[in-house]
Amino acid sequence: MKTHPMQGTAIEYLPKAEIKRFQEEKMREALHYLQARSPFYRRMFRKEGIAISGIRCLEDLRRIPFTEKKDLQVYNDDFLCVPREQVIDYITTSGTLGDPVTFAMTDKDLNRLAYNEKLSFLCAGVRRGDIVQLMTTIDKRFMAGLAYFLGLRELGSGVVRVGNGIPELQWDTIQRIRPNTIMCVPSFILHIIKYAEEQGIDYRNSSVKKVVCIGESLREQDFSFNLLGQRIREKWDVALYSTYASTEMATTFAECEQGCGGHHHPELIICELVDENGLPVPEGEVGELVVTPLGVEGMPLLRFKTGDLVSIHSGACRCGRTSMRVSPVVGRTNHLIKFKGTTLYPPALFDVLDNTPYVENYVVEVDYNDNGTDHIHVRAGMRPLSAGDKVKDLKDRFRAKIRVAPEITICPVEQIRKINFPDISRKPVKFIDNRKKEVT
Repeated sequence: MKTHPMQGTAIEYLPKAEIKRFQEEKMREALHYLQARSPFYRRMFRKEGIAISGIRCLEDLRRIPFTEKKDLQVYNDDFLCVPREQVIDYITTSGTLGDPVTFAMTDKDLNRLAYNEKLSFLCAGVRRGDIVQLMTTIDKRFMAGLAYFLGLRELGSGVVRVGNGIPELQWDTIQRIRPNTIMCVPSFILHIIKYAEEQGIDYRNSSVKKVVCIGESLREQDFSFNLLGQRIREKWDVALYSTYASTEMATTFAECEQGCGGHHHPELIICELVDENGLPVPEGEVGELVVTPLGVEGMPLLRFKTGDLVSIHSGACRCGRTSMRVSPVVGRTNHLIKFKGTTLYPPALFDVLDNTPYVENYVVEVDYNDNGTDHIHVRAGMRPLSAGDKVKDLKDRFRAKIRVAPEITICPVEQIRKINFPDISRKPVKFIDNRKKEVT
């Protein structure tokens, strides 16, 4: 794929009709590969009476059943399309929807992963010669940390692999190596700011000018900064970029400097948006993202339901790209909460807590009450522990933002930290759904 002068692939700047024709050709190649190599999809095609020769355009994909997380859990080995000796790297998902799933990646898949992240970093304005400090783990079978390293290596940027947590080590590294970009979970930015303030570090005049964020949203659906994004910007004048990705997609949607959604790379993935009945959702409305990654060799997927609720925007971006953009994630389909007549998702609760200065950390738990309806319990870590009016004030903050107030318990910061960062987890645990015994 040729590179566009504006630092992207040419396909991202073409008329939409040409992008569609390009994707349909790649779709047909993917279907033939699955027919020839995938035990799971060969069985599906046979059972459903699907002749892949009849799937010619993107709209025809609707004739094929969805692939869901439970399929990967039950038939994991049947998704493998290559001999085991061709597998170079084994990865597992983080278990957001239950038990983790194993993914096997070939050398070609790792090259594709590097290319994907190179495009995403370019989109976020990272260039050859920049120095990027990775505040994410590269071990624990985590795809993202490996992907970032591979992408930055291909881009020609310097990489500082510090890993997650430990503000003292993060600042020691920043002062020693002087990276201009850091990559981390956005709520962790507030922790390293707090540490810098306590230690008298002049963080506002540090070498860091840009933060590429993962795992949490920084923006509302209209692309304005949410409370977390506002709080970071008020404290630190750095450029903030959001990214969105998952192991199953093996693809990243990254913001450009315009901050108007994650850009789609057409050569890497086909996207659909569906409602709860599996029907297409009109542009601008929220639906579940369904993806068909392109060019995956080891364990390719077809019409995979991500569980993420987003909206899609097809208008051309001011950066010049004409490919579609994906909005910030509203929530997950299985995390819907109906509380005191209000329907909401965990990110709305996180937004209030992240914007409350006296809340050091927190965990949100959802369970059923005695009446069988949803009950929300927020455990908030605070210093000092004198709760006093803080509970009332926090309830008022929730009512002002989401109209309802959950049960709130004040806890020691260290107690919450142990819940947030268990030894076996690669991501901060901020939401526990006891309705289905799932942790995210």
